[in-house]
Amino acid sequence: MSTALTYAVTGLTCEHCVRAVTDELTALPGVRDVGVDLVVGGTSIVRVVSDVALADSAVRDAIDEAGYTLVGTT
Repeated sequence: MSTALTYAVTGLTCEHCVRAVTDELTALPGVRDVGVDLVVGGTSIVRVVSDVALADSAVRDAIDEAGYTLVGTT
């Protein structure tokens, strides 16, 4: 059974940003897919599909490691 969650993330401005976030999140154990709706200058929506429940702190740390800010879930 997979779990799909969406997160609001700020600071993304280009496809390089999208790749950085995607790479960090797909490195988390159990993550199968990551999709990003890029909103330049606003809040982007990041969808994460995983085989296991992800700790909010793990997601926050991965997004922070990529250089961006998790502002909440949607």
